[in-house]
Amino acid sequence: MNALTSPPLLQVKDLCKSYAQQTEWAVDHVSFSLGRGEILALLGPSGCGKTTTLRMLAGFEKPNQGQILLKEQDITESPPQKRNIGIVFQDYALFPHMTLLRNVTFAMRHIEKTQQVEKALEWLQLVGLKDYAKRYPHELSGGQQQRVALARTLAAEPELVLLDEPFSNLDAALRESTRKEMRQLFKKAGTSVILVTHDQAEALTFADRVGVMQQGQLVQLNTPQLVYQQPANAFVAKFLGHTNLLQGTAQGLEASTALGRIQLNRDTQGEVQLSLRPEDLYMVASDSDQAALVKEREFRGHDYLYVLEQDGAEYCVITPSHHYFELGSRVELRSERFAAVLPPQMFGA
Repeated sequence: MNALTSPPLLQVKDLCKSYAQQTEWAVDHVSFSLGRGEILALLGPSGCGKTTTLRMLAGFEKPNQGQILLKEQDITESPPQKRNIGIVFQDYALFPHMTLLRNVTFAMRHIEKTQQVEKALEWLQLVGLKDYAKRYPHELSGGQQQRVALARTLAAEPELVLLDEPFSNLDAALRESTRKEMRQLFKKAGTSVILVTHDQAEALTFADRVGVMQQGQLVQLNTPQLVYQQPANAFVAKFLGHTNLLQGTAQGLEASTALGRIQLNRDTQGEVQLSLRPEDLYMVASDSDQAALVKEREFRGHDYLYVLEQDGAEYCVITPSHHYFELGSRVELRSERFAAVLPPQMFGA
């Protein structure tokens, strides 16, 4: 059976969870699948249900209804220790009194004791810490501790690895480098991964597919590029970075808006709500009093984020850092790319 016809590693079917004090579902009929060697990110704000979903996959929470299949076997009622699923927590959960070598061998109970040290050193070598095998966790940086936690998880040879906000305790620069290293390690090992995060950049750069959750529901699941460029609704558009939500009248692949005629990502007719990313707008200096007014400017190193006002409405534009406009100046706004058409039922979302 080849990769195109083989069943997914994980299948989640109609998963629901509620708590006694709640009248609504914390997780509301969530379904998705995960391929072998695939990295999936579940993204959303606090309270959207992503961590509860992860805990049900791990076996720490019992769903009210639904089914979890791992390698086509129903594990919905299985205890955590019987699922062969590894978990990397945000606090790493390393044993402080054990060396790195001991931390890793602790997870290798399925391997003969005579082979554990050799295998553990191989996993530490994979994460670049073989020379640190005799050190203790407190002697390492946060990024190094995270890599040890990953080595220990992989040493148990799980079918699936779950990551619960694993980079949140790292500073910005270390978070980016550690995220890149971990993705490379997972791909090298062929490991299937589900990451839970509220960080949009983390999800977009780390995952093969991104699932956005809102009020317990999985509202969109697709590649990072499509989720960002063609959001399923206004919530997704606003949650994944900055956007401009516009009302317009569509005629085919164009719409008339307050910013003039804008190209659309799909053929449609009538009243529409559009999402136009700020990097898809550009500004041209203007002498007209009717042009947009530059109200705010935020320097972000590689670019500027501008907030503009025109006819009582505000717009945001992201430009390269060499495109500089004075506060209080007037500019004409033009669209460089298509806008995404949002579902009508999400007007005002």
